[in-house]
Amino acid sequence: MNHRRDKPLRIGLTGGIASGKTTVADMFAELGVPVIDTDVIAREVVQPGQPALEKIRLEFGAEIIDADGMLDRAAMRKIVFADDDARRRLEAILHPRIREATVCQAEGAGGDYQLIVVPLLLESPTRAFVDRVLVVDCSEEVQVARLLMRDAETQEQAQRILAAQAGRADRLAIADDVISNNGDLQETRAQVRSLHHDYRRQAAERVK
Repeated sequence: MNHRRDKPLRIGLTGGIASGKTTVADMFAELGVPVIDTDVIAREVVQPGQPALEKIRLEFGAEIIDADGMLDRAAMRKIVFADDDARRRLEAILHPRIREATVCQAEGAGGDYQLIVVPLLLESPTRAFVDRVLVVDCSEEVQVARLLMRDAETQEQAQRILAAQAGRADRLAIADDVISNNGDLQETRAQVRSLHHDYRRQAAERVK
């Protein structure tokens, strides 16, 4: 872990797809915590005119660009979750750009502590950039139900999406802190508030 006293305490927030990372990050943001979301950055680096989008088009073909010149995220998702090699090729294009933008935003965000939201933190070099790992956890059944409401067209596709990510046990193994988010938002919010106080205390102790 990274323990530089001249920088804000950096918390890497991660969790499986549809675990509720955005919900938890929003709760921290409501408490005034700077949040750097790599999912948001990932969308920014593939906007029309960005070099990453052209590299993706050359790598995967024009069919992954929609009529408005935007990345067809649903089409791209189907490709990468069905083909590990395709997923690695996409990550090779995106990850260096996402990391560069993440570091830049974090260095300008200030705050006693910061939340760096990284869905695939276990596999990401950004893990070395954070001081603690906070995992948003929920059962696989809850994940599948949320995916069917949001991203996946079928239960089979939902299961493939989950299988393409690190397992729940692997995420929990790297966790310094865990928020259980199986559906009761009041309980989730209470966990966020408790951690917020703890992180502010830890941040204050770093500068003594």
